[in-house]
Amino acid sequence: MDGRHGRHRAALPALAGVVVLGALLSGCGIRATEVPTDFGPAPSRVRCSLGEPEGAGQGERGLPVQVFLVCGSSLVAVDRAVRVADGATDARRVLVAQGLMDELTREPTDPEREAGYTTRVRQGTTVTGPRAGDPEDTLRLSTPPAELSATALAQIVCTFSDSAAAEGNGSVILGGPDDATPRRYRCTDDVRARPGAGKPPSTEATGS
Repeated sequence: MDGRHGRHRAALPALAGVVVLGALLSGCGIRATEVPTDFGPAPSRVRCSLGEPEGAGQGERGLPVQVFLVCGSSLVAVDRAVRVADGATDARRVLVAQGLMDELTREPTDPEREAGYTTRVRQGTTVTGPRAGDPEDTLRLSTPPAELSATALAQIVCTFSDSAAAEGNGSVILGGPDDATPRRYRCTDDVRARPGAGKPPSTEATGS
């Protein structure tokens, strides 16, 4: 019995010390918590999210299209518009491809930059149609596809593959200014998710 009372009496000074310490901390304006309450200012724009589609209201100024830009470590489709003159189907296809390339090579808009978008496709890249012996839907770039970075090639492949510049089947046949045989490149989920991990899958394309 005396032992229990002794232990209780010994605990009282320690308890009183805790109460006094709490009072002192409160008096100094220090909160008795380790949970942070200030996370800084809210971001002005959610990463990879645009407030309004860039192509909104542009239909009257050109053909509505989508181009793939880099945001974070993946490719994200962005709405744009390109001007395409009327003409034969083959010529129009090349014009659409060049318009898409122009959109890929120009600097992202201010809202796109704020949201984290960039492009790896170099300015000045041009597109021409097939040569004799190429498959009829071949697009030849002014830079050999093999010399493009994996990310830049992924942007081009994914942008072209589901557009009027290609067959719309998720692939596109690309060649360069050299004599190398064109290849059919595919835009896959992996390519969109990890464009820098390696060149888009491709197979040799032959025949007209």
